[in-house]
Amino acid sequence: MANRIQELVDMLNKALEMEQAANVQYLSMAELVDGLNAEPIMERLQEIADDEREHAAKLRTLINDYLDGVPSMALAPTKKASTIEEILKANLKDEKEAVDYYDQVHAKIVELKGELAYAYHTLEHDVRHILTEEQEHIAELRRLLGWSREQMLKW
Repeated sequence: MANRIQELVDMLNKALEMEQAANVQYLSMAELVDGLNAEPIMERLQEIADDEREHAAKLRTLINDYLDGVPSMALAPTKKASTIEEILKANLKDEKEAVDYYDQVHAKIVELKGELAYAYHTLEHDVRHILTEEQEHIAELRRLLGWSREQMLKW
């Protein structure tokens, strides 16, 4: 049983590393945006960076307070981009990967419901909330690219 909980801690730590990297990546890429419409795009990237920072904080709490784990201080690999289109595409790809990964994390939490006494509801709620916000980021980045949902799904 303890090994199954540790597996969940490991999954949450991977998610934490992704969120920490996303925060840094969004902030850094926001500084690279230039041109006539730069300001609103910069602001939106900075707002998404704040969301990612909040996700990381929430994951640290889940790992430490609810599962007695040790939160990772590492960062997942970040991407490089220089144009607005490259920046939006790189982040859209990362958000899609995050949603796919959070689906796996959520499934693991549901699978372990019986072993997560006094932690299940918070874990399930918080991960589902993060997943929902990542889906919102996908929709926003897709709109900034001027893509239809169909284009985004094919890409």
